[in-house]
Amino acid sequence: MRILVCISNVPDTTTKIRFNDSATQLDDTGIQWVINPWDELALTRAVELKEDSGSPVSEVTVISVGEAFIEPTLRKCLAIGADKAIRINANPLDAYQTATLLAEYIKDTDFAFVICGIESGDYNEASVGGMLAEMLDYASISSVSAIKFDGNEPVFQRDVANGKEQLKIDGKAVLIVQKGFARVPKIPNMRGIMTARSKPLEVIEAAESQPLVEFMTYKSPPAKGSVKMLNDARELLDHLSNEAKLI
Repeated sequence: MRILVCISNVPDTTTKIRFNDSATQLDDTGIQWVINPWDELALTRAVELKEDSGSPVSEVTVISVGEAFIEPTLRKCLAIGADKAIRINANPLDAYQTATLLAEYIKDTDFAFVICGIESGDYNEASVGGMLAEMLDYASISSVSAIKFDGNEPVFQRDVANGKEQLKIDGKAVLIVQKGFARVPKIPNMRGIMTARSKPLEVIEAAESQPLVEFMTYKSPPAKGSVKMLNDARELLDHLSNEAKLI
């Protein structure tokens, strides 16, 4: 059984985000790029399934849409344990375009199911997974928190409002996974890092596609206010009551 994990390349959360002079585009100077945290958990669980002798998963492939600068992130995915990486050579301008390019590749493949993190750490749109399932005419399973196998048949667990729900799907599916799908991200070891250099990273040219959304301008959040030092608890209570109006 082969499974596919969709990977998004996002700025590290500690990176200071800047925009160009017209505030219409991200200034990527000095940005540290990482695997999107939700996708990293998805990949970790996929690799765990492949390494489990009782699981039918035999191969894990990762895929991402982006230009050459995302390849170090894909190499890290290979170091974590993915067998193969695919880069669709494009600079997607919105989630729809990303999903379109992914679907164009996936439609002719034989992956048992596709896994997407619930959202990306940059735009937080939480939309690629759902659109991808619709474009492929696959079942869409959201809020997936666990997976196990009944023989060779996958059983998916969802967290719902009043408990947990278990599902079996007749056909292919896109899993939109959340925190809990894996406990902690898998850290590449030295052997993984060395073998990642020889694992295949395939680059394919993007199909024709157009975005539906145009980002007009970006605006940074307001700067944090100055810090006010208080000397004792009485002064704190007075500040919370009379100035902050919190009590």
